[in-house]
Amino acid sequence: MKSMRALRSTAGLALTLMLAACGFQLQGRQVLPPVLEQVRLDAVDRQSEFTCALRATLTASGSRLVEGPQAPGGAGTAAADAAAANAAAAEVNILHDEVTERVLSVDARNIPTDYELTYKVEIQVRAQRRELLAPEYFELSRIYSFDERRQLAKDREKDILREALARDLAGVVTRRLSTLQ
Repeated sequence: MKSMRALRSTAGLALTLMLAACGFQLQGRQVLPPVLEQVRLDAVDRQSEFTCALRATLTASGSRLVEGPQAPGGAGTAAADAAAANAAAAEVNILHDEVTERVLSVDARNIPTDYELTYKVEIQVRAQRRELLAPEYFELSRIYSFDERRQLAKDREKDILREALARDLAGVVTRRLSTLQ
């Protein structure tokens, strides 16, 4: 009985060491460089699916989000601390955030049967008065079928796909940010 426990413990330890050695990471968590410990997210549409998803992935990856534009030091210690935090924060600028839909095929009655949904974003990163990432485009797309007899269900499917594309794109952008120095 005692040898069986020791064998299980040894096997568990060996499995853990193998996973650590191969670079295994939990999905959705990226190790970001120290320059991205504090991030200010600047976007035209602060409530888009992509902006919300990027905010969540940055937070899950250990970044602390700083709100608002850089502010000059005001009266009081809290204002000075906030201004110092803003000055130290890296800026992630979402320059372009767009979802497009394109008809791929139509039936004999000229009614669309397949669509391509594409999510495009353009990101720029600046920190400590230098550009860490020049404006770079990221794009993902999915194809979905359409049936006019199931209009409500297909509209909901399109919404779900758009949200999934935004989450996937936020993951791609976060992986790209993890390569910055």
